[in-house]
Amino acid sequence: MNQKVKNLIQKLGEAIHETVSESEDIAGVVKNIREQGFDVLLMLEATIGLNPADETEEAEEEVAEEAEGPFSSSDLSFLKSLRISVSEEGDTSETPEA
Repeated sequence: MNQKVKNLIQKLGEAIHETVSESEDIAGVVKNIREQGFDVLLMLEATIGLNPADETEEAEEEVAEEAEGPFSSSDLSFLKSLRISVSEEGDTSETPEA
């Protein structure tokens, strides 16, 4: 990975940190917790993954083709990133006969 991309990733991390640090919502909740007598230590971990643009477009096209049923293409993309496949054969919505 070239130095320019590394610098951009570092800037992204800094931007995420600043956004969380300056969030009024987060500050309000932290204040409420402190009022209850607790100290707050907030640690967040961000994982940044990069794929070459060509592969990302192909993956999105594959997911768009598979987007049928109850899942949107975004749902399928997320599940695929977790290495979870969705098959229609596993439908358990039918109740067995007694």
